[in-house]
Amino acid sequence: MLQNNPLLAQLKQQLKETLPTKEGIVRATAKSYGFLEISDKESVFIAPPQMKKVLHGDRIRAVIRTEGEKSQAEPEALLESAISSFVGQIKRQKNKLSVEAANPLLRDAFKATVAEGINAAELQNGDWVIATLSQHALSAESFIVTITELVAKADDPEAPWWVVLARHELPKRAPDAHQQWPLLDTQPRTDFTTIPFLTIDNASTQDMDDAISVRAEADGWQLQVAVADPDAYIAAGSALDQQAQQRAFTTYLPGRNIPMLPRELADDLCSLQQGVKRPAIVATMHITTDGALQSPAEFTLAWICSQARLNYQQVSDFLEQQGDWQPDNSDMAEQLQQLHLLTQARQQWRQQHAIVFQDKPDYRFELDEAGQVVHIHAEHRRIANQMVEEAMIAANQACGDLLANRLGFGLFNVHQGFDSNKLSALAELLQQHAAPVAHEELAELSGYCQLRRWLTQQDTRYLESRLRRFQAYAGMSITPAPHFGMGLTQYATWTSPIRKYGDLVNQRLLKAILQQQPAPEIPEQLTQHLADQRKVQRKAERDIADWLYHLYLQPQLGAAQAFTAEIFDINRAGIRVRLLENGAAAFIPASLIAQGSETVKLNWEEGRCYLAEQALYELGQQLQVQLHELNEPGNILVKPLQSTE
Repeated sequence: MLQNNPLLAQLKQQLKETLPTKEGIVRATAKSYGFLEISDKESVFIAPPQMKKVLHGDRIRAVIRTEGEKSQAEPEALLESAISSFVGQIKRQKNKLSVEAANPLLRDAFKATVAEGINAAELQNGDWVIATLSQHALSAESFIVTITELVAKADDPEAPWWVVLARHELPKRAPDAHQQWPLLDTQPRTDFTTIPFLTIDNASTQDMDDAISVRAEADGWQLQVAVADPDAYIAAGSALDQQAQQRAFTTYLPGRNIPMLPRELADDLCSLQQGVKRPAIVATMHITTDGALQSPAEFTLAWICSQARLNYQQVSDFLEQQGDWQPDNSDMAEQLQQLHLLTQARQQWRQQHAIVFQDKPDYRFELDEAGQVVHIHAEHRRIANQMVEEAMIAANQACGDLLANRLGFGLFNVHQGFDSNKLSALAELLQQHAAPVAHEELAELSGYCQLRRWLTQQDTRYLESRLRRFQAYAGMSITPAPHFGMGLTQYATWTSPIRKYGDLVNQRLLKAILQQQPAPEIPEQLTQHLADQRKVQRKAERDIADWLYHLYLQPQLGAAQAFTAEIFDINRAGIRVRLLENGAAAFIPASLIAQGSETVKLNWEEGRCYLAEQALYELGQQLQVQLHELNEPGNILVKPLQSTE
């Protein structure tokens, strides 16, 4: 009866009021306890019973109790809830409705009610729903959520896509279409319909926004890149333009895409289809025999008509003398051969003066009609992919130069190279490895390029992998700035306006220059919005890939199949690797690296794993692994085949 004694409760409250309080963020763990993160250097333990009152990520005020050297945080007041809504699955027990969040750090199921319009009787175990937090346990006795939307039934084969899109608040379908799309742009255009433009893309691509034409000249090549002009149909500031800005990108997921623009525009009126006259902007560039892009390039408002629709595989087969596909005529064959030669020259120039990307495969999920993963293909960039890539890089480089020189502003892709706060530690590391770049050169574009070229000549990828921790993040800027990652003084993309809103903005700036009109201003917040949306897109791509990897690998669990894995991170808990056969990210826990009395030491600073003081694994190293355990999507555990048992 003492626990119900009001006098005792009053005394406890008075004692509690004398204790210190701290504000911080709740950090849950895989177990039932957590921590109150007060600062980067201070955190306080939260016991399991107290964790039932809070959620991972909540900002709270807590009473701090200290006994001896041990302190505990007792949540007292909610300052800001970590979640307002989430995606979860229905759980029914004894006719009571609850929702389990699709988040391992939100452990317990939430008691649930339903919003108006939701039939509770139709909700079954495993159904995916959106729930909003309507009652927090720190403000009331328990957590309660309200189910506001059914995302997918438990047995829906398309559930992974609908759930991922809902989780990241991305649209499920294309924008609504109009019955008619009149051509709004009445500016005169040059007739380039007789120029032999051709498109090279994936065989399944419908939204073709660039076409290429190349002609050999005495001192190199004339390269023309024609880019679709959706601005001719979409008025700046219109409702559709605002919707495109909000979306920012076409969402590409395995097996489907959700376009930024209505499909009638993206896949038809703006798409550079073979044999159809289309409005476009054409960049005419001159590339010298040594691969240098001559400045300035010439930009033209034009009408074009693509004369061929080709795909990467057939063009690569032709140039690599594989298969039996041949161009329709000798002029097309000559164009492809010249574009191949131009590409080789551009790559050589960029190797000497800028940076050439390392060849890493893309991983393509092959799905059947039911949405099941049949196979995962590792696709390396073949010569046709490189040809299109080099043409687009040259066109975007030319756009960056024009916007920088004529306007002094635009949407520039920027990258400062290394984090300025890490340059001293980086210089010390490079000195240990005798890198031919001085400390003061690391912040310069030329020094960064020199270092990248030196790294490609090393026998292993260990040092290159370590340097990733010193890299700055790429971003966008309204004012011109270098892109260290590409080795260019400025870079502004405009070649994908059907798929990227930032490219559409740059196209409008190009058109303003060509039409000698005032260039539209770019809101400062636009760069942040585009960066935020790009992050959301990448998270969605990763989430659906994790889900599909989980489904694909499940039948292989317990089999003796070996995978080649490459180490990309080492931390105190274990080693993170990528399976090169299919691209899945996996984890080797420290407990699976060695068993018995031998001591495993995982050194994040060095990027190495030691066994009995001897280096066993390091960043960039490849090893053979087997599947060990599959937990929730995104948590694949593997073990090395070279067991140390």
